[in-house]
Amino acid sequence: MAAIGTWAFSEPAVERIRSLVSAGLHATDVVERAVAEVEDDGETGRFVVGRGGFPTSAGVLECDAAIMEGVAGRFGGVASLRGVGTPIRVARRVMDRSPHSLLVGEGAAAFAQDQGFPLEPNESLLTPSAVAAYQEFLEKQRRVPGHDTLGLIALDLQGGIAVGVSSSGVPFKSPGRVGDSPLPGCGLYADDTAGAAAATGDGDKIMCFCPSFHTVQLMKQGLPPTEACEAVLRDVARRTAPDEVFELGLVAMNMKVHTMGEAGAAATMEFPYTFWNSGKDSVQKCVQEPVAGLNIL
Repeated sequence: MAAIGTWAFSEPAVERIRSLVSAGLHATDVVERAVAEVEDDGETGRFVVGRGGFPTSAGVLECDAAIMEGVAGRFGGVASLRGVGTPIRVARRVMDRSPHSLLVGEGAAAFAQDQGFPLEPNESLLTPSAVAAYQEFLEKQRRVPGHDTLGLIALDLQGGIAVGVSSSGVPFKSPGRVGDSPLPGCGLYADDTAGAAAATGDGDKIMCFCPSFHTVQLMKQGLPPTEACEAVLRDVARRTAPDEVFELGLVAMNMKVHTMGEAGAAATMEFPYTFWNSGKDSVQKCVQEPVAGLNIL
């Protein structure tokens, strides 16, 4: 059993996964629940996740989320979803109950309603701090820095693995903009013969490289998680020029039973993340230094 999460604010979510998988729950269920609890907390909106996240340039909150199991063909995602503070729960319903894998915009909202999710008014999803930041953007064109995304991977007692991601996207983005987060292979990927990975950073650039898929494929070939993540970053650097590397962080976990879920991370910037496995008494807070030789845009 093990869990890993992007950024320091994932610590409560990884702790939640620890308690739930230790009680025997399935990886998919615990990832959905842990992500949703962060999404529904307006205080974590400043990390560009769910309720309290920053709106588009039109002042409307649009969220992206996805969930994927290691079992082949098990994926669900939503993008540009309005009116729902916990988009990961809608993504799970897409995976379980829709003939499609990814729903966007009005279609995603209509599906959410059909599944019993109430669509909240935009005002109830924005916190005072998000509204204040938006007003400052309108008046001074001042943007909020950062590309945070919540990515969580869980390995359960039965050996099942799942990954979930959620983001409200770049603050004050164009309406309808979709980043890497809900795209399989880009923001997340899972394969129960190898492991899982999740990405965070500049989503508009990340989606051009499918780094989560690449990371899992390298683990399938035998690379440990950290080495796989680093190899992907170096490949991206080779393809973009070392002095033009954008913000990109990766977390990954393999399926090696004897290591109880071996995990790792790599990034082009200083990258805090959190980790736990059944050999540890508590969630560990880690900081990954930038991969040597890479300069960030």
